[in-house]
Amino acid sequence: MTVLRGERVTLRPWRDDDLAPFAALNDDPEVMQHLSGRLSREDSDAMVARIREHFDRHGFGLWALDVPGLGFAGFVGLSAQVPFEIGVPGIVAHPHEIGWRLARAAWGHGYATEAATLALRHALAHLHLPQVVSFTVPANQASQRVMQRIGLTLRGEFDHPRFPEGHRLRRHVLYAADAPDRAAAEMP
Repeated sequence: MTVLRGERVTLRPWRDDDLAPFAALNDDPEVMQHLSGRLSREDSDAMVARIREHFDRHGFGLWALDVPGLGFAGFVGLSAQVPFEIGVPGIVAHPHEIGWRLARAAWGHGYATEAATLALRHALAHLHLPQVVSFTVPANQASQRVMQRIGLTLRGEFDHPRFPEGHRLRRHVLYAADAPDRAAAEMP
């Protein structure tokens, strides 16, 4: 499996000793405030099993994030094609998503930006994906700043189909980056 290394971060395969700190991260109400809710240990372990299966199937996915002094600090990486229509102009059908989830101890140090930059470069230059998207609720300003720093641009808003009408997490902002050849083809 591909390992991506930056100046301060490493994106690597998951190990069994990542399960406990990942479960703690997924049970932290502050980490999970903009997501669908805290995860039990069983659900967290099942998520890692799905991540590992994704790597086996696709050769990429949500890498475990290692940072200096902390070791395992969460994940950063790419998901398979988004399984629903986004409905924002200029977005390809079922694009790949870049995302991250870091333990609070890793917040505010630029680790998400450094690691997401590595993942995005890998997506566009090595995997030759035509477009990569990222989305979150409007209140998640920290994730939006990471999206902007890695070169994604705001493309619009949409209602996330996994949340019912009126749910506080239904409305999402969408950022995207196009492969250089796709972006050049669309220029006038």
